[in-house]
Amino acid sequence: MQTREKSFAGLYGGLAFAILLVYLLIVVNFQSWTDPFIIITALPAAIAGIVWMLFLTHTTLSVPALTGAIMCMGVATANSILIVSFARERMAHGDDAVTASLEAGYTRLRPVVMTALAMIIGMVPMALGFGEGGEQNAPLGRAVIGGLTFATLSTLFFVPAVFCLIHERRRRRNGERKA
Repeated sequence: MQTREKSFAGLYGGLAFAILLVYLLIVVNFQSWTDPFIIITALPAAIAGIVWMLFLTHTTLSVPALTGAIMCMGVATANSILIVSFARERMAHGDDAVTASLEAGYTRLRPVVMTALAMIIGMVPMALGFGEGGEQNAPLGRAVIGGLTFATLSTLFFVPAVFCLIHERRRRRNGERKA
């Protein structure tokens, strides 16, 4: 029991540390605090998808499930980066935040969906748990499938909406200061 609790504590800490580290790395890369925040707004949906899938399949929270959660966070973050970086690029070319976010969602739809689907389809055999010892790793596959399903929807719809709201508010605020 103590070993299990230590493992869970370590993985929870690892998950939180991974999210924080990824956030800080994106801050350095984007040289902004708000765009990395926009990128990680897809992660609560990933966590909700993981919980939903584990609940739906009557799978207990385990070390493989938490490992799958960490994997899911990485793919979800990468997909959100695709959307936000493209929207930033469009804004640098003179588009407003609404147009940039809509175009980012539309243009990056295929790469985001293909990345998520490749991971989801690859995890299906593991999630089914067939074969000798397959049930041990099934929670990992189930967590990734549930998390990426929700995270992909969030990346395609919620992340562009948050990008639009934050950048429009920033534009209005900067416009009021200049006036």
